[in-house]
Amino acid sequence: MRVNESEVLLRMVEVVLLASLIELLWLMTHISAAPRGLLPNLLAGFSLALALRLGLGGAGVAWVGACLASAGVCHLFDLRARWHRPVASLPPVASRHERSTP
Repeated sequence: MRVNESEVLLRMVEVVLLASLIELLWLMTHISAAPRGLLPNLLAGFSLALALRLGLGGAGVAWVGACLASAGVCHLFDLRARWHRPVASLPPVASRHERSTP
C-alpha cells in the first residue's frame, strides 16, 4: 500500500489549521489582553495555511487568492498595531565626538 504524498501534505496542513484554531480559542478564553494584539498575526497565519490547504486540495484560484488577500490585510493590521505600539526607549548613545572630548 503506497501512501499518496499529496494526501499526507493535506493532512499535515489540516493539523496546522486545527492547532491554530485551538490556540486562538484557548487564548480567547484564558488570557484577556493577549488575543487583541495577537489576533491579526494569528489570522494572517491561519489565512496562509488555509490558502495552502485549498491550493493543495485543488480549489479554484479565486478561493486561494481570497485567502492570500485576507492574510495580507491581517498582516497590514498587525503592522499598523506594532507601528503605533510604544516601544521601550534605550538611553541615548553618545556620539563618537562626545566620547572623545573630556
